[in-house]
Amino acid sequence: MCRPSRAGRFPSPQVLSLSLVLLSLISLPSALSWRPWPTPQGRGATNLTDSKKYEGSSEFVRLRYHMGPVLTANVTVHVIWYGRWAPRQKRILRSFLRSISSSSGPAKEPSVAGWWRTVRLYTDQTGSNVTRTVHLGREKTDRRYSLGRRLSRMSVQSIIKGAISARTRPLPINPRGGMYLVLTSDDVTMEDFCGQLVCRHVKANSCLSCGLVVCGFHYFTFPSIVGYTMPYAWVGNSATQCPGICAYPFAVPYYVGNPPRVPEAPPNGDVGVDGMVSVIGHELAEVASNPLINAWYAGGDPCFPQEIADLCEGIYGTGGGGSYTGQMLVDERSGAAYNVNGVGGRKFLVQWIWNPVVSYCSGPNALDQ
Repeated sequence: MCRPSRAGRFPSPQVLSLSLVLLSLISLPSALSWRPWPTPQGRGATNLTDSKKYEGSSEFVRLRYHMGPVLTANVTVHVIWYGRWAPRQKRILRSFLRSISSSSGPAKEPSVAGWWRTVRLYTDQTGSNVTRTVHLGREKTDRRYSLGRRLSRMSVQSIIKGAISARTRPLPINPRGGMYLVLTSDDVTMEDFCGQLVCRHVKANSCLSCGLVVCGFHYFTFPSIVGYTMPYAWVGNSATQCPGICAYPFAVPYYVGNPPRVPEAPPNGDVGVDGMVSVIGHELAEVASNPLINAWYAGGDPCFPQEIADLCEGIYGTGGGGSYTGQMLVDERSGAAYNVNGVGGRKFLVQWIWNPVVSYCSGPNALDQ
């Protein structure tokens, strides 16, 4: 059985040189995507011309359609808040979800809705595009940690089952256009979440063995557990758990930089939640284009797919890739880094998505748009 598709991996601190990282990337399965080394400039590459494109490479990417469904019907995202969440944190994440379709009115460009237009380029076998409409649906709060504070991947499906079968205000079931988004608070641990293993050379074959950090994943529910087959995603708040990996560039790994690099200021003032925004966007883009793990992905093994957001991991603007986050915008008042605007004047930083038309990563804040 395949494992849920993952987002947000980063080399362990024991990797001592960039050459070793590159070597490991070549030898590891194509599904693995890595957070880039932070750029010394802090705001990404500058003074780029049309000849300096780093946002992916069509020469090495073999993204294919595997004839499965994409989410063409209007999507309703039902949120499950697992653990303790402050009202302010919920407002930030609700605002991002509402900004995808700009249902509360158009946002200033570059916008979250503009970012979603790249996701909409993906089609099913009938030629129908991913939907433009993403609604924030019903919400359920599990502040009592019904399954404890240490969760496994399969625990997520049990959390969903509990939310749809609750005696009071159960979440609705909509197999055609519904999906569940399980968000865990910063005091909840998930299997593989910040579970780095030591990178080491295996003397027998001189290869490099590294652990991975998972910031989020998506899959579909099993009828044997939930009763239905529906897409879902999990994202954790990394404020107190590996923020330098899952909330990068608002936090920087302790082992990177000499002298240490100063993190970017988060646009909404919350390192963990602002970092979650990009991971949520990552997962929603992949759910929309590959909900049953049989639609759009690169690589020949569906158990280890490299999906449309994996291909652009860590790229936030023009010039992104390798050691660069890319050219980001800066809020004049707060000095915070962002690349898209949301409804209500909020700002967010979301990673770019692989564009199947031009065959490289793109976003609404690109300098050539």
